[in-house]
Amino acid sequence: MKLIQKHSIIPLVIAVAMIFLVSCRGSSTKQQIIDPVVKTQSGLVKGLINETGTVAVFKGIPYAAPPVGDLRWKEPQPPASWKGIRDATKFGASAIQPKNWRLPWTKEFMVQDDNFSEDCLFLNVWTPAKTAQDKLPILFFIHGGGMTEGSGSIVSYDGEELAKKGIIVVTINYRLGVLGLLVHPELTAESPHKSSGNYSYLDQVAALNWVKNNIAAFGGDPSRVAISGQSAGAGSVRALLISPLAKGLFQGAITESGSSFVGGPGGGQISFADAEKRGVEFARNKGASSIAELRAMSAKDIIAIDTTKPAIRFGGIVDGYFQTADIKTIYSEGKQNDVPLITGLNSEDMNMTYRGEKNKVFETLYPSKTPEEAKAAEKVAAQETNRLNAYLWLEFRAKTSKTSGYEYFFTRGIPWPEHPEFGAFHTGEIPYVFHNLKVLDRPFTAIDTMVTNVMSSYWVNFVKTGNPNGAGLPEWKAYSEIKEVMEIGEKMGMIPIAASQERYDFLKEQLLKPVPMSAK
Repeated sequence: MKLIQKHSIIPLVIAVAMIFLVSCRGSSTKQQIIDPVVKTQSGLVKGLINETGTVAVFKGIPYAAPPVGDLRWKEPQPPASWKGIRDATKFGASAIQPKNWRLPWTKEFMVQDDNFSEDCLFLNVWTPAKTAQDKLPILFFIHGGGMTEGSGSIVSYDGEELAKKGIIVVTINYRLGVLGLLVHPELTAESPHKSSGNYSYLDQVAALNWVKNNIAAFGGDPSRVAISGQSAGAGSVRALLISPLAKGLFQGAITESGSSFVGGPGGGQISFADAEKRGVEFARNKGASSIAELRAMSAKDIIAIDTTKPAIRFGGIVDGYFQTADIKTIYSEGKQNDVPLITGLNSEDMNMTYRGEKNKVFETLYPSKTPEEAKAAEKVAAQETNRLNAYLWLEFRAKTSKTSGYEYFFTRGIPWPEHPEFGAFHTGEIPYVFHNLKVLDRPFTAIDTMVTNVMSSYWVNFVKTGNPNGAGLPEWKAYSEIKEVMEIGEKMGMIPIAASQERYDFLKEQLLKPVPMSAK
C-alpha cells in the first residue's frame, strides 16, 4: 500500500510484484512494505505502513506554526512549507506540561517520554486507504488531561486498530495550561478580534482546518469528520459544538465523560473582565509588568507553580470570537453546530459521589441498614445522578437540534487484581474504544474482547453514518422521553436512568437546585 496523490497505481504494481517475487523465492511470507509518501499543502510527508500492509501512519505533521516567541498567546498561524520529504515516522513534541503520573492512570494513559516543548502543534494520521480516492470518514480525537496535560501520542490513543475497521483516525496536540488559555488586557488589545484566551481551542480549529484542506490526500473525505474527546477533550468537543469558527468542519461529535446539564463548559465560566484581571495577577506573580516580559520568559518558567502563592487557573471563556455566548444560550437560540452526538460516562468516573440532600426522601428511596450499605446506596445515587445529568443535556439540546443524541454508561472495569477498587475509572473506556487492549498488560478475558469489539464498532459506525447501530450489535436507542441509557459492559442493553420514577424525580429536583454562591 502506497499513498501518493499522482500515479498511485505504479507503486501498487511494484508492491504486488515484490510480494510475488518474495513468495516465489520462499524466503519469507511477510509482505514487503514500501514507505508511503503523501503530498500536503505544506510539502511531502513520509510515514510507515504496518507489518500487515493494512494501515499507514503519519506522525508529527505540523498543522500550524510553532507558537513561540511573538506567536506565544496568538491565534495559530499556518505552518511553514518545506522542500523535499519530511520524515513523519515519529511523534512530534507534546505540549510542555508537568509530568504527574498517578493512579489509576498508569503509563498507558500518560505521556511516556520527556519530549515536551512549546513547539507542539502536531497531529498524527492513521489511514487504511489504498488510494487518495477512497474518501473514508475521519475520527478526529482530542485528548483529555484537564487542559494541563496529555498528548495525541499517548499509546492508548493509537489509531491503528480503529483504522483497520475502515476509518481514518487523527489525533492532535494543542497548547495547554496558561500557554493555551491566558486572558490578559494587553493580549486583547493587540488581537485583531479584540479577544484573548481560548488559544487551546483555536489550535483545535486550526487542526480541523488542516484536516479539511489535506485529509483527501490520505484517502479521507473532509465532509465526513466526527470529532471526539475524553474528559477535557470532551469539554473541547462541547466548545467546538458552539463555536462559529468550527461551523462546517465536522459532522458528528462524541463526548466521553464530559457532558452534563449542570456545570461543564459554558457553565460556571467567569466573566471576560474577571479573566483579564486574573491574567494581570498571573503576570505580576511571575514578576512581569507586560506581555513582552512574559513572552521573554522560558516556557518552563511560565508553567512553573509557585506554591507560596494561590494557584491561578484559566479555562474556556466567552471571548466574543471563538465563543460568543455561554453554551445554554447558544443551544436555546439554536445557533449550535447541529450534528449527531454520543455522550456518556463511566460507572466509577471522577466525582462519583452523591452530593444531593440526604433527607428522609433519600433514605426511603435508597434504604440502608449498615455503613457499608449506606456507602453502596450513595454510590448508586451518584451514578443515577450522573446518568440523569447527561440525559438532561440531551433533553435540552433536543429542543433546538434536528439530529439524534445517544447516551452510554460504561461499566466494564479493566481487570486489575492489584486495584479492584478502581473499577471503570475515568478514562478507563479508552482502550476499549480504540480496540487497544493489547497496550495494557492485564488479565483480559473473553468478556473484555467482547466489550472492545462492540464499543469500537459503535464508534466506527457512528463515524461512518452518524448512528452507532449496526449488524450484530445490541440496539442502542437514540434519546427519547423513555429515560433510558445504553449500558456498555459485561451487560449490554438499554437501562433506566434511575431505578424508579420516584428516584428520577427526586434526583432531578436535587440536581437542578440553585447552587449557593459560596459553594461555587
